[in-house]
Amino acid sequence: MLTSNRTVRQTFMRIFLLGLTLAAVLSVPSQAADISGKWAFSVDIEDGGHGEPVFVLKQQDGKLTGTYNGPLGEKEVSGAVTGGQATFGFSTERDGETVKVTYTAKIESPTKMSGTVKFESPSGGASGNWTAVRQ
Repeated sequence: MLTSNRTVRQTFMRIFLLGLTLAAVLSVPSQAADISGKWAFSVDIEDGGHGEPVFVLKQQDGKLTGTYNGPLGEKEVSGAVTGGQATFGFSTERDGETVKVTYTAKIESPTKMSGTVKFESPSGGASGNWTAVRQ
């Protein structure tokens, strides 16, 4: 069976356009989940400590701001959301040292997140795991 040049060109063009369409779809960044609202956290620290802070978050254009209210007092929070991930935190003073607290989140659904927390200071640090539900 002979194939005409025209048929070969049409087939090639269709494959090429399909490839371009697929590349365009895959290059569009996924829209970040909106985690604005009040969240109840349950935090377990590796050394056995536990806390139940409340975060009130506001998300706009991938940026995250808000407040933390928990065992470390009330703090202003900042961070970012990209797709189904978020990173946010604050700094606080403890025993004369600045402690940087960083939460890393996996956004599981519009009402549930989980992740890790790190506490970093000049004299050492700690880490743990947490879960949160939207209130």
